[in-house]
Amino acid sequence: MESGPAIFAGTVFTLFGAGLLLWTGVRVTHRAPVADGVNPVASATLAILAAVVSLVLGVWCFGRF
Repeated sequence: MESGPAIFAGTVFTLFGAGLLLWTGVRVTHRAPVADGVNPVASATLAILAAVVSLVLGVWCFGRF
């Protein structure tokens, strides 16, 4: 019974992290701002960091079931 929530959380974290990483990559490739009114390097770095953390959490959740 405990594997259901772990699979759901792992899926959510993984999809969010992959989507954020893809979106950030497209924005950086087109030289568009990742966040308005923020240093472009800082916003891209923070977004990539959040995406990687989310992906790691997703993999960790999948390893728990």
